[in-house]
Amino acid sequence: MSFSNSASFLCVLAFSLLAHTVLGADSLVHSCSPENFTANGPYEVNLNKLTGYLNYQAPPKGFGKGSIGQYPDKTYGLALCRGDASISDCKTCVVEASGEIRKLCPYNKAAIIWYDNCLFKYSNDGFFGQIDNSNKFYMWNVNVVSEPVTFNGKTKQLLTQLANKVRATPKLYATGEMKLGESTKLYGLVQCTRDLSSAVCKKCLDGIIGELPTCCDGKEGGRVVSGSCNFRYEIYPFVNA
Repeated sequence: MSFSNSASFLCVLAFSLLAHTVLGADSLVHSCSPENFTANGPYEVNLNKLTGYLNYQAPPKGFGKGSIGQYPDKTYGLALCRGDASISDCKTCVVEASGEIRKLCPYNKAAIIWYDNCLFKYSNDGFFGQIDNSNKFYMWNVNVVSEPVTFNGKTKQLLTQLANKVRATPKLYATGEMKLGESTKLYGLVQCTRDLSSAVCKKCLDGIIGELPTCCDGKEGGRVVSGSCNFRYEIYPFVNA
């Protein structure tokens, strides 16, 4: 699913993760497909039903997916919440995301939106089980570490460990930490959408971890976020207990 009316590869340039904390619940990034549907037509009817279904299905388990209708008006969608989000926070995020993306992409057949706590995505093309690298963005902390070569190595090591760990988790979600010095730790998170198999999830994560030098070279924190998997690392705790 590639949305070509905005760049197929989305980069959030010079974006401070600290600044995002101030922004609160605002969405991080969204993208709309160039192909439109007719207002009040059968595709929109199916999309409305699917949105309501995902708003109900996703919060209890942190993930929901489904499809409604018949070709050529069939629509596919999923909603994913961050693995540490509560049911209440997950519901709030998914409902907000599903409403906001319909405002931002009112007649687009496919769209995706990311928040800190969730992802909401739909399309007229079946995408379940496939890695979505066409929708992707970077975020990083503007602060730079004093020893980037050592720090970059530790960051890749932690994220790779988590990518190996995530294969054995039903939620395809893993967090961890690594000691950097006497008083400093590195914290990491990886997650995949649960339409992927564990093997495909690992492949997706390996791919984005390989983009660390491009994204976040020597930065105190960073993220690579795609339509199928994401990672985040920081030198402060950011995961809910």
